[in-house]
Amino acid sequence: MINLSEDFWNKKYIDNKTGWDLGAISNPLQVYFDQLEDKKVKILIPGGGNSYEAEYLFNKGFTNVFVVDIAEEPLKRIQQRVSDFPSENLIHADFFELKGTFDLIIEQTFFCAINPELRPKYAQKTHELLSEKGKLVGLLFDAKLNEDHPPFGGSKDEYLTYFNSSFFIENMESCYNSTGSRQGMELFVKMIKKECIKKTSLRRS
Repeated sequence: MINLSEDFWNKKYIDNKTGWDLGAISNPLQVYFDQLEDKKVKILIPGGGNSYEAEYLFNKGFTNVFVVDIAEEPLKRIQQRVSDFPSENLIHADFFELKGTFDLIIEQTFFCAINPELRPKYAQKTHELLSEKGKLVGLLFDAKLNEDHPPFGGSKDEYLTYFNSSFFIENMESCYNSTGSRQGMELFVKMIKKECIKKTSLRRS
């Protein structure tokens, strides 16, 4: 397994080796965002990268959009691209060390970029960061991809083992409107935070 450090990701952006980057918001998330009504909902996009999702939401009037990324380079690019995006909402930090509370966490190519060994910790951390009845919404790969470097793939059965204990799974089905080459390779997920979770189950995670 390669070292997925801050330097690794910064170099990817500097060298323009960002094959996962669509260059625009993905179709499924645009459709989801377009039906959101509360412009004050507090939204977090972890591992956001160039985060066209954050740009789209900001331009639609959502005032509490936050992006966290371990790499500083993509955060700089967001600020350059969207000059009036609040700089304090672009957080240069490790997602797993982040503090705060959010109503909605958007998953878009972050889960597949972390070491697969961290997936149970991801489920625990998203639960921790969400407010009461907060939601985790986005896309997960439903395909066998790489074993030793990102993007790492997976399956619905695998993902359920991470999220079933801490979330109500409202939706985890094949995505009907994936963008381009991702068609047939994605699950659209919508999960609602459970309030009562045994501490022992979190320790095992």
